[in-house]
Amino acid sequence: MNQSEMQKLGFENVRYYYPSGTESPYNRGESSANAATTSNYYGEDEPYVEITLDIHDDSVSVYGMKSPDHRGAGSIYEDQSLLRQGRSGRSNSVLKRLASSVSTELKRVASSVSSSSARKPPRPQIARLRRSKSRAELALKGLKFITKTDGVTGWPEVEKRFYVLTMTTNGLLHRSKFGECIGIKSTEFALALFDALARRENVSGDLINMNELKEFWKQITDQDFDSRLRTFFAMVDKDSDGRLNEAEVREIITLSASANELDNIRRQADEYAALIMEELDPYHYGYIMIENLEILLLQAPMQDVRDGESKKLSKMLSQNLMVPQSRNLGARFCRGMKYFLFDNWKRLWVMALWIGAMAGLFTWKFMEYRKRSAYQVMGVCVCIAKGAAETLKLNMAMILLPVCRNTITWLRTKTKLSAIVPFDDSLNFHKVIAIGISIGVGIHATSHLACDFPRLIAADEDEYKPMEMYFGPQTKRYLDFVQSVEGVTGIGMVVLMTIAFTLATTWFRRNKLKLPGPLKKITGFNAFWYSHHLFVIVYSLLVVHGFYVYLIIKPWYKKTTWMYLMVPVVLYLFERLIRAFRSSVEAVSVLKVAVLPGNVLSLHLSRPTNFRYKSGQYMYLNCSAVSTLEWHPFSITSAPGDDYLSVHIRVLGDWTKELRSLFSEVCKPRPPDENRLNRADSRDWDNIPNFPRILIDGPYGAPAQDYKKFEVLLLVGLGIGATPMISIVKDIINHLKGVEEGSNRRQSPIHNMVTPPVSPSRKSETFKTKRAYFYWVTREQGSFDWFKNVMDEVTETDRNNVIELHNYCTSVYEEGDARSALITMLQSLNHAKHGVDVVSGTRVMSHFARPNWRSVFKRIAVNHPKTKVGVFYCGAAGLVKELRHLSQDFSHKTSTKFIFHKENF
Repeated sequence: MNQSEMQKLGFENVRYYYPSGTESPYNRGESSANAATTSNYYGEDEPYVEITLDIHDDSVSVYGMKSPDHRGAGSIYEDQSLLRQGRSGRSNSVLKRLASSVSTELKRVASSVSSSSARKPPRPQIARLRRSKSRAELALKGLKFITKTDGVTGWPEVEKRFYVLTMTTNGLLHRSKFGECIGIKSTEFALALFDALARRENVSGDLINMNELKEFWKQITDQDFDSRLRTFFAMVDKDSDGRLNEAEVREIITLSASANELDNIRRQADEYAALIMEELDPYHYGYIMIENLEILLLQAPMQDVRDGESKKLSKMLSQNLMVPQSRNLGARFCRGMKYFLFDNWKRLWVMALWIGAMAGLFTWKFMEYRKRSAYQVMGVCVCIAKGAAETLKLNMAMILLPVCRNTITWLRTKTKLSAIVPFDDSLNFHKVIAIGISIGVGIHATSHLACDFPRLIAADEDEYKPMEMYFGPQTKRYLDFVQSVEGVTGIGMVVLMTIAFTLATTWFRRNKLKLPGPLKKITGFNAFWYSHHLFVIVYSLLVVHGFYVYLIIKPWYKKTTWMYLMVPVVLYLFERLIRAFRSSVEAVSVLKVAVLPGNVLSLHLSRPTNFRYKSGQYMYLNCSAVSTLEWHPFSITSAPGDDYLSVHIRVLGDWTKELRSLFSEVCKPRPPDENRLNRADSRDWDNIPNFPRILIDGPYGAPAQDYKKFEVLLLVGLGIGATPMISIVKDIINHLKGVEEGSNRRQSPIHNMVTPPVSPSRKSETFKTKRAYFYWVTREQGSFDWFKNVMDEVTETDRNNVIELHNYCTSVYEEGDARSALITMLQSLNHAKHGVDVVSGTRVMSHFARPNWRSVFKRIAVNHPKTKVGVFYCGAAGLVKELRHLSQDFSHKTSTKFIFHKENF
């Protein structure tokens, strides 16, 4: 194999070593001077790697790889892409490619020594290969036993823990406390590491002192890759014979799977152990050596090969992102204000309009009552009370509008108002108005109870006389005011609103507040749901309170409370009637049910004829067998082109637990495999069970429905938050299928006709999306079963790589950690051989730990300059701040504009 061929595999220079007495075919007939020149060219000061090739008859296989010189602290082992296969799943591994490439050269050598090797195992031939410097970092980063995720900063912290843990054991640390002391959470892995180090250091028993622990720590944190490799090998090699048999490999697979919470891999440990032995022991010696293990451990994901222009853009982008802070406070303030206005102008004008309306109403009433006779008795307090009351009327009317979901869905879908109105923030605006109501109630009630009533009681007869027409004869009892219709209705509203507002807070609604015993029932979603329906009583009391209002003597139709409330209340009641009508006119039937890993219930429902929706939207579900009143929202996971509706429900609260229980009981007599679905097909159901009745209401608009407006998408889902993104991915896949089928029809001579023009309404729905990046981050390995069929369909259908899938399993330690090293090796081997990822069970290779979101945004900015990127996120609120900040930061400092949309649950 010549030098250019070796460079294709990532090596710059190659030098062959032949057995003693064997002449290189390339040196035959050459002068000694030429040989010397060759020797000088590949001088011994050049770094190189020894690769051991096993020659057997007419076949050549790579037997091992090591460095003769370890002075570089393992830096020559940095080729991260030697064995790892990409998404395309090319056959077998680079080892076989390398063996095939050098077979011609080494067959000549093998022929010269074949007679002497007939009676013994084939003698390994060694070729030394010099790697490029760009591939010289993996060993320094790989196979680490302690990483930043363990929370250990160094030996001083370990020493402190040692003293705490050995206070009662006379300075001796027990084996069971070793993991806790050094910061390894996996007990089984820590025990195996302890045993390996104890064997290497000839430590007997289960107790170690401070000096022995320090020696253990040095080996664990050794920067030399070979030292860490020997420690890892010792963990596997329980009998210390320098060889690993299949049972030992199976044991370390089980150990690694337990440390990373990968139950599926632990259950298939026998299969994966056989796979490793098949790859590293092709001639069935029954064991593998440390050199064999080293080859597969020194691997990493394929990195994107960028051209010179992409590298240049990436470098310029990095420099642009590191903008130095100006020392001029005024300039910094102006720049920050400019960015703030640019990012929030929709919210700002809505808030300004709302605050301006409240300020205007308050000022109007304040000035009006300053001119009234009541001002002479109650002073400025009555002006403040009446001004606050007027803002309360406005807010009690407006608070209903953000929850009129049908109206908002129609406005954002059928009109252009979404260009200036932030419909995505409707629930946040609902909460802001609730805060405004709380402030208004506090001001109004305090002004009356603490100021106006005491002044009326303390007024003399002449001062009070103008008030008789409003309050009747003067009373000296404070309770007379409180016990009036106005007082009772006002206090009643305050009490009910306090209950509703309190139970709607995050601490109560999400069960974050731990209460003892029976008090637990006042927390959770059910308490929030039912307490919020107290608004019916509140609005009834508000109308009565407004009819008997103080200091106003007018016919009821001239009083303003009902005027404020009429339109929003009628609109809200109309929406509730629509829900009842839609859910009862055309009932849905349950097509399929699946109870999936991770406590997820999957329902496939028949799709009503007039049910039109967009990917990313959601609908409400009601199950009368659980509760006739409760409706719960769930994202639609099917695509608009599907003939069914599907939802995936994470079992968390009381309602979802009861729903899962009901369907589990119905499905119990059926074989388990029939409950695990890939697609809805009613033809599979000859004997449909008596499923609980399900009612649906929707669809309703959500932030993710606007994805078609962007050419490039960044879809991010955390756990069950992937549901709206899955619908979008499926919709893109259906679109790609439609385009391909249309292209095939146009090329077919049978369909040689003019394509009809697209209608204006259809043009507005035309796909703009040309590229989509989907990042799904989940902790549980079983979660990937939820949408396994979708992932596989993408890899089969998306031939133009429109969709780029990235699955992250956060329970697995990051790449480079010793606890995940074997998982990485298995992942590469299994994907290369079978095309299936061992973590997700799909054809998409999974990543470990959490994504580096800044790198994700940077890569998209480099690949798509001068482009608007739609960033859609659904999941827990913890990641919202980081993604929003990155979207703003890259939008301000690059030509790529990231438009962030979020949906929390």
